[in-house]
Amino acid sequence: MSDLDTLFEAARTVRERAYAPYSNFLVGAALRAPDGTVFTGCNVENASYPVSVCAEGGAVSAMIAAGYRQIAEAVVVGDAALCTPCGVCRQRLKEFGTEDLIVHVADLNGIKRSFSMDELLPAAFELEHKKD
Repeated sequence: MSDLDTLFEAARTVRERAYAPYSNFLVGAALRAPDGTVFTGCNVENASYPVSVCAEGGAVSAMIAAGYRQIAEAVVVGDAALCTPCGVCRQRLKEFGTEDLIVHVADLNGIKRSFSMDELLPAAFELEHKKD
């Protein structure tokens, strides 16, 4: 099984654990660190939507909690053919992504499209843009 197949299966599996009683839109994400370690996350909704957690955010939190700081590749699996990360998650992925990070989006049947971070988030906010 390829690294991408492993990531897809991890994202698809964790998607089934999502807590989405309000939207019924289950999402799973799997991130691969440069050394091959995989971290997963699923969306967790709340009656107050702004405090819900996206799948990508959960996976990034798991990665950070394990002491990792870089994402080499990511897969997001949702019920839609193009379940791309939201704006907040795009920024999260950019912040921790390697320069060549590719984000693959998939439905339950497989990868539908792959994006570079520049495609997903052109002119991203970066710390060097911050004024002191």
